[in-house]
Amino acid sequence: MPTNVDATIERVTAYSPTADTQMLRRAYEFAEKAHEGQERLTGDPFISHPLAVANILADIQADPVAVAAALLHDTVEDTGVAIADIERQFSERIAHLVAGVTKLTQLDFSSRQDKQAQNLRKMFLAMADDIGVILIKLADRLHNMRTLEPLEAEVRQRNAHETLHIFAPLAHRLGISQINWELEDLALKHLEAEAYWDIVEKLGQSREARVAQLESVQRELQEALAEAQVPAEVEGRAKHIYSIYEKMKEQQIDFGQIADLTALRVITDTVDHCYAALGVVHSLWMPVAGQFSDHIANPKSNKYRSLHTKVFGPDKQPMEIQIRTEQMHQQAEYGVAAHWRYKEEDSDPQLDEQISWLRQMLDLETDLEESHEFLELLELDLFQDQVFVFTPDGDVVDLPGDAGPIDFAYRIHTEVGDHCAGARVNGRMVPLDYNFQNGDIVEIITSSSAQPSRDWLRIIRSSRAKAKVRKFLRLQTEEENIRNGRQRLAEVFAKSKELAGKTLDEKLLAPIAEHLNYPDVDSLLAAIGYGEVGPGTVADHLIQGLDRRPQTLTEEVELSLPETPAAPPADGTMLVSIEGIRGLECRLARCCNPLPGDEITGYVTRGSGISVHQRACKNLQYLQAKDPERLLSLDWATSDSEARFRTRLEILASDRVGLLSHITAIVSDCDINIVAAEANAEGRELARLLLTLDIASRRDLECLTDRLRKLIDVISVRQVPAAEEAS
Repeated sequence: MPTNVDATIERVTAYSPTADTQMLRRAYEFAEKAHEGQERLTGDPFISHPLAVANILADIQADPVAVAAALLHDTVEDTGVAIADIERQFSERIAHLVAGVTKLTQLDFSSRQDKQAQNLRKMFLAMADDIGVILIKLADRLHNMRTLEPLEAEVRQRNAHETLHIFAPLAHRLGISQINWELEDLALKHLEAEAYWDIVEKLGQSREARVAQLESVQRELQEALAEAQVPAEVEGRAKHIYSIYEKMKEQQIDFGQIADLTALRVITDTVDHCYAALGVVHSLWMPVAGQFSDHIANPKSNKYRSLHTKVFGPDKQPMEIQIRTEQMHQQAEYGVAAHWRYKEEDSDPQLDEQISWLRQMLDLETDLEESHEFLELLELDLFQDQVFVFTPDGDVVDLPGDAGPIDFAYRIHTEVGDHCAGARVNGRMVPLDYNFQNGDIVEIITSSSAQPSRDWLRIIRSSRAKAKVRKFLRLQTEEENIRNGRQRLAEVFAKSKELAGKTLDEKLLAPIAEHLNYPDVDSLLAAIGYGEVGPGTVADHLIQGLDRRPQTLTEEVELSLPETPAAPPADGTMLVSIEGIRGLECRLARCCNPLPGDEITGYVTRGSGISVHQRACKNLQYLQAKDPERLLSLDWATSDSEARFRTRLEILASDRVGLLSHITAIVSDCDINIVAAEANAEGRELARLLLTLDIASRRDLECLTDRLRKLIDVISVRQVPAAEEAS
């Protein structure tokens, strides 16, 4: 038997001395025999993969039974072994874990969105049943990402995109930081190779100086803690590559402007000593104002607990310091993987709480009708931060970051949410679009006459509240939507030479409903009524026949959306004000497409009035240097809340049918109108989609782009300046 499996067993017994070593050896021998003669694309024997997956689980100190199942996880999928053979040779639980991973291995995350949503539901069901299933799947994905090079570039990009949007956030949500950060780094390596290697090179160039500096401050803090009689170990911690990349992108800074590439971590024995260590740190170095977070008193949603502070270090540069107990450290590194230590007959309330969000997502299925809704709400839950507020009785409620009264009301009960009329926060009335702050005390005011409106969807943040409001609106307006949909479709039929005189009956529309993934004709008509499907889309399908079904996103755009933009609203003019004087007619500068919410400056042109630029526009900076006397300070006039401004959005995405309905549904949910669209193939599997939109404000555009960027199949989203469109 190769010595590396012996090393794996040694690592397991180091943290679990009572582990069944014979079970682990038999699992390896069984898998080695089953995979005999098989090779990976790297040229390595296939058994190297399950052994690597088992080693990753040993690294996070996973349940020894899960490690054994990891050794066996590909035997059913890739050999002639049956689940019954696994159960007979080992145990019912190992067979159950292998069966669960086998089902997940068959998931195709680049498939059509309805199938994709079903696959994710299967994953969650498996996780809720036994968390070991997803631990093995995460380890399997991590090793596959480590050995991605032999695959074609397009396949590598698709796998990296899936990893960044599903598996890395899932590892974070389960509290497994070791797997989370490596998945993010490896995904970046294949998605943004130039940026990745640039950061790696610069980290290497500065490594010697950073190590010397880190060792110096480590010693200084260790000595100060010893003098204060606080038992603790001080460790250095380097930021991982993806977090550096995100910081550079978010703050629009260069690598050289990042001051805190390394950090310190203090590990002590008790909570009291954590706070004592914090006092030592703050007496040694000046804290940075507003940069302290107490995640011991208020744990994160993944149950991460630690004190975070940022100080001005010896060189006056900001330095981050984390302070936690050894138990908190184990939880931070290994997350739910550590919960196997609880006896099987005892419940683990911390584990139940940590994956409660997962069970809530499964419960929402009854409130959802469309696949894109499940995917969108999943993305909301995976990517959100948390805010902690209190009920009047002092109970803690955790909600998504930027959540407000409606989210809180639906967390209490659906009836409370449906009849939410207002809220008091810390004793004073607040509007429904108020964003909670940590520690707020919230009281919901209800009224029998209050009910959800479509406007609520723009301000709520939690997946539960969104699902409940959508269900309410759908049920309340279903008959009206069906009636409106039938009327809109009849109007299109009346104007069409090919369809004039045709009856809108079941026989005619049923094939279209099935093709567009609606369960029946009424559902299709309702979707037309509330704007998810254009009546022209249905008419085009009927005229061209179902034989011409779109095979790609590009073809679907050609069939479903207009290609020629309608005339710009209000002839391209808008109201702005100069020092409170309103009613000025100005024109948007095509170079930067300013929107309400942007800081703006006017430029008095020769013969064409005032052009309005974003204050950061490069063209404006040139004009300012050339003719500074022509610049005017402008503000947006607030009198016309119905004003819309035309802009264009470029979306780079997987070129497949089905994605368009998801994109258009999100655009509609943001109350934004698609004026025109065009799509072009970019390589074999990518498409470039250009949407012309009518936007009310910068905030609406940012809300839309944020939601689109979180879609699994979307690679990038950006606003396209008019000057670039013409080039």
